[in-house]
Amino acid sequence: MQLDGEELLQWPYVERRTLLETLFTDYALTAPWTLCPMTTDLAKARERLETWTDVSGVEGLVIKPLTSQYLAGYRGWTKIRRRDSTEAIIGAVTGTLTRPGLLVLGRYDTGGRLRAVGRTVPLRPEVSRQVGEHLAAAGPGHPFDGVRFAASWGSRDLLDVVPVRPDLVAEVSADRAVDQGVFRHPLRFQRIRLDMTASDVPPFGQGLAAAAS
Repeated sequence: MQLDGEELLQWPYVERRTLLETLFTDYALTAPWTLCPMTTDLAKARERLETWTDVSGVEGLVIKPLTSQYLAGYRGWTKIRRRDSTEAIIGAVTGTLTRPGLLVLGRYDTGGRLRAVGRTVPLRPEVSRQVGEHLAAAGPGHPFDGVRFAASWGSRDLLDVVPVRPDLVAEVSADRAVDQGVFRHPLRFQRIRLDMTASDVPPFGQGLAAAAS
């Protein structure tokens, strides 16, 4: 944001971008320096959203107005994350069995242990009723017994959860932010997969690999 002591925060983005490209060219900068690609071509942006996000750690696109200044602490940009459908096992819920608030989801690891992978956003009332029709109370020795779940990534607030029998599969929509098998952002519930069993769900650590329909 500075060049030779001159602050560039008030420059429009398009001018700051041009200057940055010039610096990369003039100094022949290479790895570990990386110039993030930029385009104003909508078709190219869509293609990048679909293909480049296959790389681990690349979640999507950031949309910046060409005339925007850099405003510290102000969110003036738009982030578009790629989302894909995948499956996970409902291991616990908030609320009650008949009216779940949100779902805590898991996948089995190679040792046969159910590991938590994320939670959904709160369910709409009509969806909550539909899901509640298929939930069953957990039996003794549930894999989530004694496990505490954070309300959000990095939060110290805990969810008050009710374990359920871990045999119901949910299809969810997830973005590409996956950290060691765990989804960093809340998932969006799509539907119950009554045509699938827990053994059909991708194993823990498989990220967004979807089971065959």
